Amino acid sequence: MKMNRKSFLKIAGLAALGSVVKTKASNITHYLDNHAQTFNMHGYSAPKLDKVRVGFVGVGSRGSGTVIRLASIEGVEVRALCDQLPARVNSSLEFLRKEFPGHNPITYSGSGEAWKKACEQEDIDLIYIATPWKLHAQIAIYAMEHGKHVYTELPVGITVEECWDVVATSEKTRKHCYMGCGSAHDGISAVVLNMARQGLFGDIIHGEGHYIHDRVSDNKVRWERDKKNNSWFGYRPWRLQENVNRNGNLYPAHGLGPVSQIMDINYGDKMDYLVSISSDDFTMTNKMQEMSEIDSYYEPYKGLKFRGNLNTTIIRTHRGRTIMLQHDISTPRPQHRFDLISGNKGIYRAEPDRIAINSEKWLPEQEFNALVEKYTPEMLKRFEDKRKQAGQGHGSRSYEQVAVSDWRLIDCLRNGLPLEMDVYDAALWSVITPLSEWSVANQGATIQVPDFTNGAWKTNKRGMDVSLQHGGTTNLV
Repeated sequence: MKMNRKSFLKIAGLAALGSVVKTKASNITHYLDNHAQTFNMHGYSAPKLDKVRVGFVGVGSRGSGTVIRLASIEGVEVRALCDQLPARVNSSLEFLRKEFPGHNPITYSGSGEAWKKACEQEDIDLIYIATPWKLHAQIAIYAMEHGKHVYTELPVGITVEECWDVVATSEKTRKHCYMGCGSAHDGISAVVLNMARQGLFGDIIHGEGHYIHDRVSDNKVRWERDKKNNSWFGYRPWRLQENVNRNGNLYPAHGLGPVSQIMDINYGDKMDYLVSISSDDFTMTNKMQEMSEIDSYYEPYKGLKFRGNLNTTIIRTHRGRTIMLQHDISTPRPQHRFDLISGNKGIYRAEPDRIAINSEKWLPEQEFNALVEKYTPEMLKRFEDKRKQAGQGHGSRSYEQVAVSDWRLIDCLRNGLPLEMDVYDAALWSVITPLSEWSVANQGATIQVPDFTNGAWKTNKRGMDVSLQHGGTTNLV
């Protein structure tokens, strides 16, 4: 049976709903990528913006934190705040007036489609999206169609078709679509990227990235509802629903981002195919039974089929490298993301950070620290200088603190530079989810990974200017 792209999109969409029918691996064939690139957004420099006027769509927990982060960067003007719940908009507005009195945004709330008004507002350059996942693609597309660049939380889309549509819209409108993945810029990830580019590990052979984050065990933090805050709970209502009747790697980008940058994926290499398997669920069904006895809110979740606890996805690239991704947010494991880079001359391993070079023994701590100091890129050094000049920032939570990726996004827009992570990265890192679901549903069968660059990966130049040859002029406030 030959599967064309439309048939595959339909099946992958069903997989995202947990409804795909299992088929024999022998019946699976790759689908043809017939997407014609209309304009290459990789390396594209949009006209520079002295001021980056931002509209925020979704100002709950993470969205409110991003208002704080971006308002802390020179040249950012907050022009719109939008959320379905008026209380959230009012809370962010109150904070802005107190801490950043120069901002006077228009507010939108009270409707499930209030975000359209924000996207239509004329004096906005960048729309930031922090809504539930299912809205990301449609808001991003609508915003670009209305002349806005886009900065979205993970993922940019939850189906293969959504990812293609976002790419096509970005190319058509020549508006950037940037998906936040700070782990590709920050800390040790950027250091290891610089090490790899300088040849410390030799030819890169294998990489590993995970999203390991226990969001189940602690009832008080994760499951007790805050009735003063729209019955919000730490696991989040919409995220709980995403984990029902879906089985795959639902959040690959944090671990995948650094590995993809180090392997030059989308500029020098591409992903060819993947396989994915999941364990059974050993915790979520039990947790819903436990919580339903404490809080009737969880009664409807009793007896539902939840995602398997641990998903493992293996990807092979065109140049013969391999990537292993794991996803587990429902067993008691310490948090873990970017994990390993292995080459023919050396290896980096996280947790704890360590390196071996031409040896089966890890370097002593002193030698490791010396390497980190030697290979810390100018991007990190410059950002740290600007952070110290500005003080400790305005927020206490991790996602209220300005990240290197936030700073570089605004810096690139203000200097008219290409973005370091573009729409093709956003689509590729997001599409792993529906592909992994398809593979899991088909007993770990192989499936081809789309080439969103339509072959441009062969000639695209590297992204992420870690040496800061251009830009780096934007301050923190």
